[in-house]
Amino acid sequence: MFADFLTRLVRPDPAPLTELDAQLALTALLVRVAQSDGVYAASEREVIRQIAQTRYGLDAAATTDLLTRAEQLEAEAPDTVRFTRAIKDSVAYEDRLGVIEALWSVVLADGSRDPEEDALLRLASSLLGITDQDSNAARLRVARG
Repeated sequence: MFADFLTRLVRPDPAPLTELDAQLALTALLVRVAQSDGVYAASEREVIRQIAQTRYGLDAAATTDLLTRAEQLEAEAPDTVRFTRAIKDSVAYEDRLGVIEALWSVVLADGSRDPEEDALLRLASSLLGITDQDSNAARLRVARG
């Protein structure tokens, strides 16, 4: 279903993502982190829904559609390295900091930090070009609410 999108996303020289493609890719990354511990909790899905709705100004139906498509994309997407690199190449640093905050929101949504989630978040932060210090500061902001 997403073959053309994924082909464009993982090219050696990806074109900048359209706004809709960026929304889909970033939401799929949130889903990937939520699923990294083998449990895709309802609380994590709800946090992703809230992030998408608030971040992109979507109504409930559009948010549900985006989340459904993001879950499908995540299932079909290549390894995290190529997927995240493509996002890095297409999204400004400031926006990537917001992505890290959103990722931490998902990791912390179920009330526990799982080693698999932590490991994937560290990898995603690095691949997105976010420093450990900036990622830790984002985690602290999210944890404080």
